[in-house]
Amino acid sequence: MRRAARKPARRRRSPAEIVRIAEIFARFEQAQSDPRTELAYNTPYTLLVAVVLSAQATDKSVNKATEQLFRVADTPWKMLELGEAGLTPYIASIGLFRTKAKNVVALSRILVDRYGGETPLNRAALQELPGVGRKTASVVLNELGIEPAIAVDTHVFRVAHRLGLSKGKTPEDVEHDLLAIVPETGKTRAHHWLILHGRYVCVARKPRCGECLVADLCPSRELFLGA
Repeated sequence: MRRAARKPARRRRSPAEIVRIAEIFARFEQAQSDPRTELAYNTPYTLLVAVVLSAQATDKSVNKATEQLFRVADTPWKMLELGEAGLTPYIASIGLFRTKAKNVVALSRILVDRYGGETPLNRAALQELPGVGRKTASVVLNELGIEPAIAVDTHVFRVAHRLGLSKGKTPEDVEHDLLAIVPETGKTRAHHWLILHGRYVCVARKPRCGECLVADLCPSRELFLGA
């Protein structure tokens, strides 16, 4: 019998470290109390489609494509009428567009057949849909305020390590660490705080430490000074 994967052990943090972490998220909240995804959507369905399309693509490129797409297909029924051949031209500028077109049409069929066209807002049902993994489900559930999930993409992974919030080697490990330390009141917003911070300030090559509102709390700052 195969054993279930063990969660990484929770790190013990000093009182000073706990205060530092709380201050980091307090500053994020003060700067932006209600951060939201930069993906454009109007309904749970269009949010789901946008997040599926955003894998290995920028939000900007997805929004450019869905601006036209959602004018003609903003429900699973309309998406099925469009079909893969009809959907492909709208998303051809996005990476992996053929696979994504197949998945979007397939998940739309499931939504119509199993859920009467509604988007199920629970993790198990979402993750059974084609093209929807844990990260995609987390983004949807968090954005809609259903679950205090923290989806770990490359930005969140990078910022969590630089700020000393996690030493996890996988996105799942980092998610586990963040859920353990983020204040309860911030768990529905932490994903957006971290992703936006990584997208615009704590960028990959040359982080903008001079613009960082938590620079004095960052254990990695010295590594980039003068870079």
